Amino acid sequence: MRYILLMTLYIVSSLPLTAQSTGSIQGIVLDETTQQPIVGANIIVPGTNRGAASDLEGKFIIDRLPLGTYLLRVDYIGYSPRTVSDIVVKLSHPAMVNIDIQESVLELEAAIVVADYFTRSQDTPASTQVQSSEEIRRLPGGFEDVVRAISILPGVAQAEAGRNDLVVRGGSPSENLYIIDNIEVPNINHFGTQGASGGPQSFINLDFVDETSFSTGGFTAKYGDRLSSVLDISLREGLEDQFASKTTISASQFGFNLEGGLPQDGNFLFSVRRSYLDFLFKAAGFGFVPEYWDFLGKASFNLNQTDQLTFLGIAALDNVKWFNDTEEQRNFNSQVLGSDQQQLVAGVSYQHLLDSGLFTVALSQVNVDYAFSQKNANLEPIFQNISYDRQTNLKADGVWRLNRNLRLSSGVKLNRTNFYSDLVLNQTDVPGIGTLRVEEEYAKVGWKSGAYAQLAQRFFRLNYTAGIRVDHFTILAAKPVVSPRFSVSYSLTGELTSSLSLGRYNQYPSTIWLVAEESNRDLEPIKADQIVLGLEYLWRPDTRVSLETYTKQYHNYPVSLTRPYLVMVNTGAGWGGSQEGFASFGVDPLSSEGSGWARGMELFIQKKMSEMPCYGTVSVSYNQSKFTALDGIERPGSFDQTWIINLGGGYIVNEKWEFSTKFRYATGRPYTPLDESGQQMISAYNSVRLDPNHSLDVRLDRRWGGSWGLISYIDIQNIYNKKPSEIPVIDPNTGEISKGAALGLLPTIGISAEF
Repeated sequence: MRYILLMTLYIVSSLPLTAQSTGSIQGIVLDETTQQPIVGANIIVPGTNRGAASDLEGKFIIDRLPLGTYLLRVDYIGYSPRTVSDIVVKLSHPAMVNIDIQESVLELEAAIVVADYFTRSQDTPASTQVQSSEEIRRLPGGFEDVVRAISILPGVAQAEAGRNDLVVRGGSPSENLYIIDNIEVPNINHFGTQGASGGPQSFINLDFVDETSFSTGGFTAKYGDRLSSVLDISLREGLEDQFASKTTISASQFGFNLEGGLPQDGNFLFSVRRSYLDFLFKAAGFGFVPEYWDFLGKASFNLNQTDQLTFLGIAALDNVKWFNDTEEQRNFNSQVLGSDQQQLVAGVSYQHLLDSGLFTVALSQVNVDYAFSQKNANLEPIFQNISYDRQTNLKADGVWRLNRNLRLSSGVKLNRTNFYSDLVLNQTDVPGIGTLRVEEEYAKVGWKSGAYAQLAQRFFRLNYTAGIRVDHFTILAAKPVVSPRFSVSYSLTGELTSSLSLGRYNQYPSTIWLVAEESNRDLEPIKADQIVLGLEYLWRPDTRVSLETYTKQYHNYPVSLTRPYLVMVNTGAGWGGSQEGFASFGVDPLSSEGSGWARGMELFIQKKMSEMPCYGTVSVSYNQSKFTALDGIERPGSFDQTWIINLGGGYIVNEKWEFSTKFRYATGRPYTPLDESGQQMISAYNSVRLDPNHSLDVRLDRRWGGSWGLISYIDIQNIYNKKPSEIPVIDPNTGEISKGAALGLLPTIGISAEF
């Protein structure tokens, strides 16, 4: 591998560079609330003599820029100035930028400094971080994955190395919401965990991402049926006046992109990607070989100056091939829960601009087919779940600016869920139970409905948002639930702002939990009452420091009636299967008698790329989470990591070279020790912790110009080869207790050619 890396670097570094090459930036400037185009905004490129003004459609173009990474400064009378960083100018096609600017409170502008590098929505005063696609792309060890990039943000724990299970502020992997261009998607990962939100790799193509917004708490009444976080992914639009393509070979996959213009003032994006890990796994002699494809397409049409229609289509096809030729392979495969999956997303969104607001309607269909299976070493079935989940969603949202400083938001949502599962389980060594047998077929059509309304108002130094949400799910017997929420921020000085968010959040139990036992359909919605206090200090225009403390109080969490130590918050991460007694599938009779709490404090420092060509983040999180099951004993949550420290950053040497690095430290999470026979000691459930995990990743990027663009990188994960601590298991070939086979040092290379 070392010689391959050196040879690759030598070959690509010897390619010619056209020093005189230039490119351009194209974009549009919009009002954040109404999405109306801003006419006559002044856009300049700091450090150059280049600039432009937005036209009648809010559009602008700045050309003849040497290749490199730039800032854009946007000014318009009556609006807060905005600086956009990390705009990479290439030769192959223009850099596309959408810029939302906020109407200012005039009195406030005269009194305080505006933090124009950092935007904060009026609705989310705390616990929300925005990342651009370039910030995600260059993260070492991130595999250019939109979900994995979140791991460096405060309050996010990693349940297991190499996976995207989001564990946010003491919650579970089932408590997170994904939204792609206004379309809700249950899980955006290949080989996803049913009923949760994790998996090893996201199927969202980063090349098409404009930005992501991630809220770890205190999110508004607009979002329902989730307790812990919201990841909102905005896809960019395609080029309108030319075609462009890109071919990529990265750490785990290769792919092809195409974009360009369409008739009727339209544009499109399309990509296809395939993993090549199956070739490597098979060559290495693994007994199971995962492979996947994913496809993403988007088309947008501007019907007129006020109406836009957008179509979105996503397909993710996952398959596992088994090789049981040797006894060693059969023993190893007996510990693996395999999953063939097909995820299909189709949606259409309509947007209408009002004189003083915005109205959107989205209709989507999300189909997920699962085929889980696990066999013992004699190839006899242990577990099988053939299941599908068909969700038809219709939602409408409106925003109205009632006056300069007051706006009203409201919306409704209707979801038709068509769920089916044929689940068979025959396991003889479930901790605390012994033999567990399930054979159930369940089919049900249910309706989820929701509605919300909220007001947001700005005063001289104070902003507040007050909202209320109502949700109902017909499959459960529970009555509709009400979720009131309130947040406020106050500017103490020009650089220092305080904030407070509080509210109730409700989430319905995962549908897969309702299959095995009829009594599970009497579960109550899970509730979490949250309070978040925060301070934010603008150290420099490009650097901010925030400190937040939070508390979450959980009620009605499902607990097992047969495993009195088990709370369902402790399931849903990792690969699942026999090692956890298939608990994440809800195979036990459950009751809504669980409770718990999570508390913590988070420090976050972020420096944006500016005229000083470096960037970086520091996040330090202290967290505790404990839950009580049917036995009444309060125990640490299975994903509780007391301390999480992330240090990351990079330096842009010039238009050719960029270096970045990331260090992560995390306290080991709790686990249940094994006795001499390899069985879990239930009396000591979650009483032992893994050793702390820490790693250092580095990345080196190289760009070329010419008649086409080329980007290559070397990404070395865990450079000092410290293998992560993992929960001990029984080695199926030796019968001895093993700490797993986690990877240590992992060098990868990537090459992208743009035309």
